Amino acid sequence: MPRISPALLRHGAASLLAILVASPAVLGADPVLDQIDTARRAYADGDRGVAIEALNVAIAQIRQQQTEQQLRLFPKPLPGWSAEDASAQSGGLAAALTGKMLTRTYTNDDSGAEVTLTISANSPFMGFVSGLMQMPLLAQGGDGLGTYVYEGYRGLLEPSDEGSAKLSLIIGNNILLQLDGRQGAGADTLKAYLEATDLEALEKAFEG
Repeated sequence: MPRISPALLRHGAASLLAILVASPAVLGADPVLDQIDTARRAYADGDRGVAIEALNVAIAQIRQQQTEQQLRLFPKPLPGWSAEDASAQSGGLAAALTGKMLTRTYTNDDSGAEVTLTISANSPFMGFVSGLMQMPLLAQGGDGLGTYVYEGYRGLLEPSDEGSAKLSLIIGNNILLQLDGRQGAGADTLKAYLEATDLEALEKAFEG
């Protein structure tokens, strides 16, 4: 019987792991715990490569679950409005600059007005943005531009000549919530969507 090399065995184990990951139904009730158990067994057998791969898969699955929970924090469309599915961007060069970014766009069924809610978390520029919103010049409110405070959260309101507006709000220490109105979606509409958003739950969801 030909001898099978340890490297080939490791490759086979990694391939089997990939198959199991691709087919969660083969696993138990909790795929994350299954991957952790796989890593524990591989580590005990001295196969650290497979253990690392299994732990990386578990981390990716936990992050995916976390993102799915965060996407559910977007408010439902207001009466007379419809909305696209919320989406997330948390990888690549853009994410390195902006942090994790979640978006959802709402459209008024009659007027076509649009509101896009964007949640940016853990951006390396959050400190700069927060400081910018506290500049004395903005507090003067020239041309309608000025600071905005909602339930203790500090932000910035930017009206436009077309009757639309943009509202930015700092939530906690690491979240920037932006409501971008277009096609006539003004400050009152943005405030309505802001009131429909559970800011406390949002802050808690991005802690750590």
